Amino acid sequence: MKEENTTIDSTPTLEARTKLPVMEHFYTLQGEGVHTGKAAYFIRLGGCDVGCVWCDVKDSWDGGKHPLWKIEDLVTTVKQTPAQIVVITGGEPLMHDLAALTKALHDAGLRTHIETSGSSPLSGELDWITLSPKKFKAPLPEVLPQAQELKIVVFNGSDFAWAEDWAAKVSPQCKLFLQPEWSKAEQMTPLIVDYIKAHPQWQLSLQTHKYINVP
Repeated sequence: MKEENTTIDSTPTLEARTKLPVMEHFYTLQGEGVHTGKAAYFIRLGGCDVGCVWCDVKDSWDGGKHPLWKIEDLVTTVKQTPAQIVVITGGEPLMHDLAALTKALHDAGLRTHIETSGSSPLSGELDWITLSPKKFKAPLPEVLPQAQELKIVVFNGSDFAWAEDWAAKVSPQCKLFLQPEWSKAEQMTPLIVDYIKAHPQWQLSLQTHKYINVP
């Protein structure tokens, strides 16, 4: 599938043009989905209004707890590594206007990927959109056709029907992934394997970074 750049017009505030709350940032391997195994620089922004009960980064929820980084300093830090891909994640990264950050990353020759629940409007110049809907706050309708990758976290058996509901709403070109919730991976992975064998339009996504013990 052709990976096309998606640009969303927006007018950032002065603060959004210069600084963002950053919980953590690190250079590692992408552990999930289409780009599994690729080197990527992760920028985890603080702030989330979704609040998944099984979230493994709950410390990201309060954006006010995390230091504000100048966008230029973030880009400079990324450029100190050989990274070619930057993954913007959270929290819920779309709570922030990403226009200035993604433009600066593109100007530096970097690809921009995002991992989002889709519950806030898209912003910025995004090369790859991974949509992971959550039951606690649904994606906005306008986000669904923009997703190149749909990742459904499977917590219990009822999530398969829920996954199909969202698969029917994304574009036909969107890649479809089922991923076991980490604390229930031993129980859910065999069910996912059986489901994919019966419904081969889906693929298995594993949190491989946790298996190999990298960030």
